[in-house]
Amino acid sequence: MKYTRLLFIMLMLAASCKKDDKFEQDIAKINTNITVERFDRMFANTDVKDLPKLKQVYPFMFAEKYPDSFWVAKKNDTLQRQLYAEVEKAFPNFDDIELEIESLFNHLRYYFPEFNPPRIITVTNDVDYRNKVIVTDTIALLSIDSYLGDDHEFYVNSRIPKYIYEDLKKEQLVVDLSSAYAKKYIYQSQRRSLLDEMIYFGKLLYFNDIMIPFKTEAERISYSEDELQWAVANESYIWRYFIERELLYSTDSKLPNRFINPAPFTKFRLEQIDNESPARLGQYIGWQIVRAYMANNDVSLKDMLTKSPEDIFNNSKFKPRK
Repeated sequence: MKYTRLLFIMLMLAASCKKDDKFEQDIAKINTNITVERFDRMFANTDVKDLPKLKQVYPFMFAEKYPDSFWVAKKNDTLQRQLYAEVEKAFPNFDDIELEIESLFNHLRYYFPEFNPPRIITVTNDVDYRNKVIVTDTIALLSIDSYLGDDHEFYVNSRIPKYIYEDLKKEQLVVDLSSAYAKKYIYQSQRRSLLDEMIYFGKLLYFNDIMIPFKTEAERISYSEDELQWAVANESYIWRYFIERELLYSTDSKLPNRFINPAPFTKFRLEQIDNESPARLGQYIGWQIVRAYMANNDVSLKDMLTKSPEDIFNNSKFKPRK
């Protein structure tokens, strides 16, 4: 009997994998083709006399309030030259990332037919890690000096916190790009309570599940594999903590910093647990709630992104792993 049941489960999993493979093959046939514009390289290598030509091609990259002398000084600055050199080492070509971006755009076009792929332009931005990716309807700017590697001396020897620079690696670039698009498609009228915040980021992470399935689960939430496994193993404890302390509907302004925002760890205010836990566990639980909602309801991705947190939570039938 056990053998028969095991065989049935294996056959069902095989059939599901074949269905998923066929689905991804259909999406791949959309065949979005992009060309990454290496503005960072163009600016670094342009002769001063040719700067007006570059400004003519990329007027939106040169703020009018600054005269040409400002751009010439920036171009020749010693630290800027060092930055350009390190970017060139890290990104001698963009082929692999270009393929990932094309796959992301294939998925976006499948789920959102109105989506028009933008121009992809790489820049350096003085390691402004708060603005690594900026997207508009027509342009996506990628600040690739914020993806040199989690052990790069520019980050390790700077004032950037370790929990921030651990994500400054090229593997996260397309994850950040996907997340930037998620923010454009998510509609949520309010984010007052902890549950509101959890569901908002749950929507974002589920969006990443769908748009970048070629990335690992850990990469989609910007965890290490060990951090993800800690969250999975302690899912029931985390959920019980939220329920017993009646935190879900609390509007305490301190809660996002404890459970949602980037940090060295999640702040349960229990020393042993805090030191072991990854950050943003509120995001992680929100992710599992949205996954449960989508598994238990016949709702499209586009519709889910506009549902209220209460609707999603009440109809999710969420139960944490034990």
